[in-house]
Amino acid sequence: MGKKKFSGLETTLIVLFSLVVIVACVLIGLLASGQSGVQTTEESEPQCPNILLAERIDCIPDKVATKSICTLRGCCWSPQSDTSVPWCFFHSNYGYKVSGTRRSTNAGFETTLTRLPTRSLFGNDINTVLLTEEYQTSNRFHFKITDPNTPRFEVPHEHVQSFTGSMASNLNYKVEVKQNPFGIVVTRASNGRVLFDTTIGPLVYADQFLQLSIKLPSINIYGVGEHVHKQYRHDVNWKTWPMFSRDIGPSAEMHNLYGVQTFFLCLEDSTGASFGVFLMNSNAMEFVVQPAPAVTYRTIGGILDFYILLGNTPEQVVQEYLKLVGLPALPSYWSLGFQISRWNYGSLDEVKKVVERNRAIGLPYDAQITDIDYMEEKKDFTYDKVKFQDLPNFAAYMHDYGQKYIIILDPAISTQNLVDGSPYGSYSRGQEKNVWVNESDGVTPLLGEVWPGETLFPDFTNPECTSWWVDECKRFFDVVPYDGIWIDMNEISNFVQGSKKGCAQNDLNYPPYTPSILDKLIFSKTICMDAVQKWGKHYDVHSLYGYSMAISTQKVIETVFPGKRSFLISRSTFIGSGKHTGHWLGDNAATWDHLKWAIPGILDFNLFGIPYIGADICGFFDDTTEELCRRWMQVGAFYPFSRNHNAEGFIPQDPAVFGTESVLVNTSKYYLNIRYTLLPYLYTLFYKAHTQGDTVVRPLLHEFYSDELTWDIDKQFLWGPGLLISAVLDPGVDTIQAYIPDAVWYEYEKGTKMSARKQWIDMYLPEDKLGLHLRGGYIYPTQEPATTTVASRKNPMGLIIALDDNNEASGQLFWDDGESTGTIGTKAYIYYEFTVSNNILQVNAVNSNYTDPNNLRIEEIKILGALQEITSVTVTQNNVVQSRQINIVYDAVEKVAHITGLQLELGKSYEVKWTQEMNVNERFNCYPNPNPTQQACEQLGCVWNPKTSDSDIPSCYYNSDSVYSVDNVEYTSSGFSANLILDNAKARANEEFTKPISTLRLEVKYHLNNMLQFKIYDYQNARYEVPISLNLPSTPTSTDTDRLYEVTVQKKPFGIQIRRKNTGTVIWDSQLPTFTFSDMFIQISTRLASQYIYGFGETEHTMFRRDMNWHTWGMFTRDQPPTYKMNSYGYHPFYMALEQDGNAHGVLLLNSNAMDVTFQPTPALTYRTIGGILDFYMVLGPTPELVVQEYTALIGRPVMPPYWSLGFQLCRYGYRNDSEIANLVESMKKANIPHDVQYADIDYMERQLDFTIGTRFSGLPDLVNKIKSEGMRFIIILDPTISGNETNYPTFTRGVQDDVFIKWPDTNDIIYSKVWPFLPNVEVNESLPEQTQIQMYGAHAAFPDFFRNSTAAWWKREILEFYNNPTDASRSVKFDGLWIDMNEPATFLNGAIDGCRDSLLNMPPYIPYLGYRTDGLTVKTPCMEGQQYLPDGRPVRHYDVHSLYGWSQTKPTLDGLQSATKERGIVITRSTYPSSGRWAGHWLGDNTAAWDQLAKSVIGMMEFSLFGISYTGADICGFFKDSEYELCVRWMQLGAFYPYSRNHNEKGTRRQDPVSWNSTFEDISRNVLNIRYTLLPYFYTLMHNAHAHGSTVIRPLLHEFVKDRTTWEIYEQFLWGPALLISPVMKQNAVTVNAYLPNARWYDYYTDEDIGFRGQFEVLEAPLEHINLHIRGGYILPWQKPANTTFYSRKNPMGLSVALDDNLLAEGELYWDDGVLIDAYENGVYLLTSFTANQNVLDISVLHSGYTDPNNLMFTEIKVLGVPTSVKQVSVSQNSKPVTSAHTVEYNNVKKLLTITGLQLELGKNYTVQWF
Repeated sequence: MGKKKFSGLETTLIVLFSLVVIVACVLIGLLASGQSGVQTTEESEPQCPNILLAERIDCIPDKVATKSICTLRGCCWSPQSDTSVPWCFFHSNYGYKVSGTRRSTNAGFETTLTRLPTRSLFGNDINTVLLTEEYQTSNRFHFKITDPNTPRFEVPHEHVQSFTGSMASNLNYKVEVKQNPFGIVVTRASNGRVLFDTTIGPLVYADQFLQLSIKLPSINIYGVGEHVHKQYRHDVNWKTWPMFSRDIGPSAEMHNLYGVQTFFLCLEDSTGASFGVFLMNSNAMEFVVQPAPAVTYRTIGGILDFYILLGNTPEQVVQEYLKLVGLPALPSYWSLGFQISRWNYGSLDEVKKVVERNRAIGLPYDAQITDIDYMEEKKDFTYDKVKFQDLPNFAAYMHDYGQKYIIILDPAISTQNLVDGSPYGSYSRGQEKNVWVNESDGVTPLLGEVWPGETLFPDFTNPECTSWWVDECKRFFDVVPYDGIWIDMNEISNFVQGSKKGCAQNDLNYPPYTPSILDKLIFSKTICMDAVQKWGKHYDVHSLYGYSMAISTQKVIETVFPGKRSFLISRSTFIGSGKHTGHWLGDNAATWDHLKWAIPGILDFNLFGIPYIGADICGFFDDTTEELCRRWMQVGAFYPFSRNHNAEGFIPQDPAVFGTESVLVNTSKYYLNIRYTLLPYLYTLFYKAHTQGDTVVRPLLHEFYSDELTWDIDKQFLWGPGLLISAVLDPGVDTIQAYIPDAVWYEYEKGTKMSARKQWIDMYLPEDKLGLHLRGGYIYPTQEPATTTVASRKNPMGLIIALDDNNEASGQLFWDDGESTGTIGTKAYIYYEFTVSNNILQVNAVNSNYTDPNNLRIEEIKILGALQEITSVTVTQNNVVQSRQINIVYDAVEKVAHITGLQLELGKSYEVKWTQEMNVNERFNCYPNPNPTQQACEQLGCVWNPKTSDSDIPSCYYNSDSVYSVDNVEYTSSGFSANLILDNAKARANEEFTKPISTLRLEVKYHLNNMLQFKIYDYQNARYEVPISLNLPSTPTSTDTDRLYEVTVQKKPFGIQIRRKNTGTVIWDSQLPTFTFSDMFIQISTRLASQYIYGFGETEHTMFRRDMNWHTWGMFTRDQPPTYKMNSYGYHPFYMALEQDGNAHGVLLLNSNAMDVTFQPTPALTYRTIGGILDFYMVLGPTPELVVQEYTALIGRPVMPPYWSLGFQLCRYGYRNDSEIANLVESMKKANIPHDVQYADIDYMERQLDFTIGTRFSGLPDLVNKIKSEGMRFIIILDPTISGNETNYPTFTRGVQDDVFIKWPDTNDIIYSKVWPFLPNVEVNESLPEQTQIQMYGAHAAFPDFFRNSTAAWWKREILEFYNNPTDASRSVKFDGLWIDMNEPATFLNGAIDGCRDSLLNMPPYIPYLGYRTDGLTVKTPCMEGQQYLPDGRPVRHYDVHSLYGWSQTKPTLDGLQSATKERGIVITRSTYPSSGRWAGHWLGDNTAAWDQLAKSVIGMMEFSLFGISYTGADICGFFKDSEYELCVRWMQLGAFYPYSRNHNEKGTRRQDPVSWNSTFEDISRNVLNIRYTLLPYFYTLMHNAHAHGSTVIRPLLHEFVKDRTTWEIYEQFLWGPALLISPVMKQNAVTVNAYLPNARWYDYYTDEDIGFRGQFEVLEAPLEHINLHIRGGYILPWQKPANTTFYSRKNPMGLSVALDDNLLAEGELYWDDGVLIDAYENGVYLLTSFTANQNVLDISVLHSGYTDPNNLMFTEIKVLGVPTSVKQVSVSQNSKPVTSAHTVEYNNVKKLLTITGLQLELGKNYTVQWF
C-alpha cells in the first residue's frame, strides 16, 4: 500500500508545527546539557588522552556540536576537518564502575555498577544499575543491564524470555568484566580474538537515554534494519541508522522504515569465524557504525539486553540466532508460486481481465491479490458491492484453475457506518470488547485517521483484541472466501500526527533525546507515545505493533484454515516475526536503484529470520519501463516471495500487458518455469530454514567466506548453497561484472561447465537472459513445471546432479502435502538424502511417512560434468535390480548426461549406478606420428585401445589432463596475461626437442569489439615469430559493453574458453588434454561450436565444408599439383566456423612452420606445429561475410586488379615460338571471341633463365607491342630461382654482388639445388621425361632471399631492365603483369645438390601429415637449415620461414611491376600466405583435365575468398592431360565466371584454347564470355568492394543465406557477390543441373522472368550450350555492351538490370575508374554511383565523383524485372526537374518485364527514373 497525499493546508500546518517542535527541542537540549537528572556530589575532570579519531564516541549526538555544549557535557573537544568525525567525544573516565564483588547465579554472575561522577547528557541518569551475565550455551552469551530499584519495560517476546537453565560448559567464548570504568570484553576462546569490547566508550544509562558502544574485530558488519542498505556490508564511515517502525517507503535516504531488527553479524576473518549481536529492545533507537570498527546502540527506553552468538561460519551464527528468537515459518508450497497484485484495479472485472490475460500467455502464476480497493470505502471486512459485486465467488473462480486468492487487511478500523447507513459491525463489536489502543488515560480509544477516514487502532497485545480479530476474519471469510492474508499499515500508520486530538506535551511524546528518525518527531505518521496498550505505553511497544498483529493474524489462520498453513505477509516486523509471517520490502519505486537495493534488503531479512521475503517486482510507485520490468521479472523470479505489484495511477505492469509475444513475456515465462522446476529445491531450503535456521537467499560470503572478494558482493545471491543468480541491474546493459566463486559451476540452461573460478568475469546477458549457475557438489531436486503449483505437484520429478572436482555431489529433498501444519512434528513427510560417489547415486529415504496422492516418481536425472559417456544405468532397490526402460543421452561437448525412464517411486530408497566410457569421438590422438604401437603409446602415459571398426579413430589417446595449469592471472581493461605452470611429474616426451617448456606465458588482448588475440610464448627464451605486420590498433579499442565475446582462462588444467556473448555459444574451448609446447612440437586442441568448418589450405578438398570424420590436413608450401590430402602451394592456417544458430567466426593461427590440423567429430580440431609460437586471432562476425571483412581488415584487403585483368586470358606451357602465340591471337580475333590477355610461359626464356628471351621468341617484344596496340595485354612468367652456372648472366652476378641468395648457416656459401634453368652449352634431348632432363641438364639454381631489402631492390631492378632493356631497347618486353611461379620454393631435387647438413631440421622429431611424410621436409624444396635475413637484419632459418617464401616474393614483384609499367598491373602468384592477397591474385595450380576438377575449382575459389585473395581461378580445361570436348565446353562456361579467367595447359597435351576445337565450341565460348564482359561493371564493383571493404567476390551461398542450413553444404553453385547465382554443369553427359534456389525471388538471366520457385532444389535444363544464371531479386546490376577486349568494351553504352524483390525494392552500385591507375580508390580518383529502386522509382545517385570517363559513357538501357502491373509511361528527372528523354518503353505482361531503351543518362550524374 502507498502513502496518503496531504493537502496543501495540511502540509503548511505540519511544517509550522515541526518548526515549533524543533525550537522547543533545542531549548530543552540546552537546558538538559547543563543539568543532571540525578546529581552527583563530585564530578571527575575529563581525561582526554589521544583517542584515535576512528574510536571517538560522540558526546553530542542530538545537535550540531559546539565547544560550549561540549564543555557543559564534560566531554573532550577536538574539531576536525572531517565533519563526520565527532568533535566532541567521551573521555576515558565516563560511565560506570563495578561496585562490590561479582556474585554467582545459576546461569552466570551478577554485578552492581555505580555511575562515575560525570555530567548527565539528557538527565535522569540512574546511579546504580545491575549487570546480569548468563552463559546460556557454549555459543550464546547473554547480559543485560537493569535498574535494580525500579522496574523498567522489557520486551514481552514470545521466545526470548527469562533464562531458566544453568551455566553452560565448554564455552567457545570468554568474558571479562572491566572494573573502572566498567566494560565487557568477550573473546573467542580458541584464538583469544576480542569480539565484543565495550571499553571503547562509556555505558550511559538514564531513564530515557541508554547507550553502549562496542568495538569489533573487523569491518565485515551485516544486518540491522529496517533500512535501505545500498550495500550489504555496512559502510563504517560514521553512519547512523535510526530504528523505529515507520510508514515510509524505501528511498536513497537513511530513513527508519517499517520494521525493527537489531541483529547484526560480524565476519571475523577468512576462516569463517563469525558472531552475531542483538539488543532486545523495542524503543526508538539508533545504530551507529564507525571505522574503529565499532558500533553504538542508543535507545530511549527499556533496558540494555544483549545477546552475543558465536559460530564457526556466518550460517552457523544465523542458526544460533534463530533458535533463540524463533525459527521461520514453513510456507505453503503454493505461496512459493508467482503472484500478481496492484493497488486499485478499479473493479473485479478488471482483476479478472488481468487474471485471464496472464493465464492466456501460459504464465506460471499461483495467486492473485487485491489491495484495499476491493473494500467498501476501504473498510476492513467489507467489499464494494458495486465494483466487486462478485467477490464472494472470486476464490472459487481462482480455485477452478488451481490458483489462490489473497486479501489485504489494514489494522485501522473505521468509526463510520456502512454506505447503506447500517452500523459497521467490526467497529461495533470492537467497541463492545474494548479492543482499541487507548489514550493516555487507558480508557478512551485513541482516534486517528487512515484510509477509511476516522479510525481506531486495535490493540493486538490484548488477548480480547486477538479474539475479536479472529472472529472478524472468520466472519468475512464466510462471505468472501480467501486463501491468505496480507497485513499492511501496521507500523502503526496514522495520517494525522499522533491523534485527532494531538499529543500531550510530555517526556513520552517529546523525549529528552529523539533518535535520528524521520521527521525527528516521534509520533509523526503514527499515534501518540503516551497511548496505552496491554503490553505497556506505546512509547515502549510502538515497534512491536506489527509483530503483535502478525501473532494475532496467525491465530486467524489457525481458525479460518484449520490444519493449513495458508499465507501471511506483514509490512512491519520485529525480532522473531519470521515465525509467523513473511515480509516484502515495501512501497518501492520503478527505478533501477530500487531494483539494485532489493538484493541487500532480501539478504538482510534472511539474516533476521524472515526468509519469505521479496520486493515489489517492477516497482510500486512510478511508471515502469519495459526494460526495467523485464529485468525485474527475471531476477524477481528468484525472490522467495515473488510478486508483481504496483500503485494506483501508474501503468499496469503485469507481464501479459506487455504483449503476448513480447520479450518480457517470454523471458518472464522462461524464468518462472525455471523457478517452478526448482520449487522442490526451494521448498527444501525453507524446510531447513524452518527446522535449523538456514538462510534461503544467501550471500556469497556465507558459502565462500575464505574468499575476501565475496565479503562485499551484493549484486549476486545464492539460493541456499548451490544456485547462483546474477542479474542485470542497470539500464542499457547486456554485460555485467559477475564474480564466480571458488567452486565448480555449471550454466543452468545447457549444463556447460564454467571455466572461470574465483574471478570476476564479464557475463553477457542479453535482453532476455539472467545469469543462473549451479554449483558443483550439489544435487538439486526438480519437478516438471506447470502454470500452477497445484498442477506442477502432479508432474514427474527429477534430479540435477552437478558434480564437483571429485565427481561427487549431495543434496536433499523435503516433501509433504505442501499445506498442512504439523507435518514435521508428526513426521508426515518424505525426506531424502542424495549422494553421488564413484558413479553411484544413493537415493536414501531417511523419513518416508507421507504418501503423495499423485504417485510421484523421480523419472529423470541430469548429470553435469560427466567427463565420459554414460553407456549403461542400473537401478537397484534392496539389492534387487529393477527392470527399467532407461534412455541415456550424452552431450559430449557439454559433458551432460540426461537419463530418463528411471521410475523411482517417491518415498522409496534406491541405488542408481552407471558405467562410463570415453566416447570414441572424444579420443584425442596421443601418438600422431606414423605407425603407433602400444609400447610407444604407453610410454607417453596414454591409453592403447585400437578400434578395428575404423582405423581413423586414434588407437592411442589421452586419458589425463594437460600438464599445464595457470598461475598469476593479471587482468586489465583490455585483456589479461598469465603464466602457464608445467607439472614436470606428468610431462612426457619422446626426446629432448619435444620436452615441454616450463616458461610459458599467455597473453590475451581484446583488440576490437569483434576481434581478439591470444598468444602463448616462451617468456625466457625468444622464439621465432611470423614477421608479418597485421593491422592491429596501437592500443585495444574494445569496451566491456560492446565486445561480442567473453574470454575466460581455465586454470587447472589450462585452457581458454571464448564465448559469444549474445548467444552464450562457446566458440573456442581448449581445456583439453592435448596441449603441449616444446621446442619442435607444439599442440593445442579446441572444441568447436559445430561440424561446419571452412578453410585451411592450400590443399585439394572434395567439399567446401571440412569433413570432421578423423581427417588430418598438412600445411607446408610445396610444388604439389592439386591432389587429395597433399599439401600444396600455399599455407593458410585460417578457418571460418558456423555456429548452430548461423552465427559465424573466424580463427587465424599466425604460425608458418610445418603444421597439420586434425578434425574429429567431437567436434574438435587439433593444431600441431613444429616451431614458432601459438599466436591466435579470432574475429567474431557474426555473419560469414563479416568474418571475411574482419579477417581482411586484420591481414590486409585484397588487391584491386586492373579492369583488363578481368577479361579472358590464354596461356600454354609449350608454345613453340612467338609466331604460335601471334597466330593464336589472330585466330581468337577472327572468331570474335573476347580475349584480353595473352601469356608466355617459361618457353619464351633462354634455357628457362629469368629475364632472358630465347631465340625462338626473339620476336616477343614486337609481338607484345603489337597486341597491346590492339587493346590487349601481355603477362610473362618469372620463376624465383637463378642459375649459377652462367658466365655472362647479369641477374646472377648482380645477385651475388648484392648478397641476395639463401646460404648455408654461418657461411658465405650459397645453397644450390636444381629447378628449371638448364646448363649452358648443352644439347637438351626434349624427348626425355622432364625430370630426367632436369637431372641431366639442370643447372645449379640459387634461391633469392626476398626478405632482404637488398633482394627486393635487386629483383625490382631486374624487372625494370627486362621491361626497359638498358642496352637494347628492341629487347624490352612491355609486359602488363607478372606471373610468379615455383615460389614455394620448388626444387626438382630434394634439398640441395650435395645434400642437406642438419638432419634434425630436415627430419624433425615430428613430421606433420604432409605428402611424402617419411621423406621429411625437403621434398621438392631446399634444405631447412638455409639461413635467411629479415629486413631488420635478424637471421631466420628456412625451417621457420619456408612457407613465407612466395609471400615474401609477392610485394617486391608488384613494386617492380608498377615501377616499370606505371600502371596498376596484376601479379599472379602460386604460393600464398595470409595477406598475400594485398599484392597478388592466385590460380589453383597445375590441375588435371578431369571432371572432378570443376567442382574442386569452385571449392578452391570459395576458400581463397575466405583467405582474402579475391582474384582467383583455375586453369580452364585443365593443365595436365588432354582435355576433351564436352569437359572443356563445360569448363569454359564455368571459367567465364572465375575472377581470374585463364585457359592454360602444359606442353605435350593437345591444344584447348577456344579456337582449337570447332565452330560450335567457338560459339559457346563467345556467348558465355560475352555474358562475362557484359557484367564486368558489376564484377569490377565487386572487386572494388573486396579491395575497400573486404567483401567476397566469389561468394558461397551460405554467406547470403546463412539461416538456410541447406546452403551450408552447397559447393557446386556459387554467387558473384550477393546477386548473381551461377549453377554450372559439372558432370559428364549431363544436360540438366540439380540447382538449389535459396529463399529469394530469382530471375532467369536469359529470359528476365521470375522462375517462380525458391527455397528448394530444382532440376534445370542445361543443354551443352547453356549455363544457368539467375539474378536475385532486390539487386541492381550495372552492365555494359561487350566487345572483344575491355579496351573497347569500356567505350560502349551501359545499362542496368533492376531485379525487384517481393517488396518491389532493389539496390546496387557501380564503382568506376580508369581501370589502371595505381591507388585510384585511395587517392579518390573514382566514381561511385548508387542505384535504389522502390516500387516504381529508380534513383541514380552519385556518392563520390572523383573521375570523369573520357568516353562520355551513358546508361542507355534499363531493364526492370518483376514489375507487377502494366507500364505505359516512364519519366526521367534530374534534381527534381524533368529531363527531356527520347526513350522507348516496352512492357512484357507475361514476363513482368519493363524495358526502357534510348536513354541518355550520363555516367556521373544523378537521375530519377519513374514508371507509371
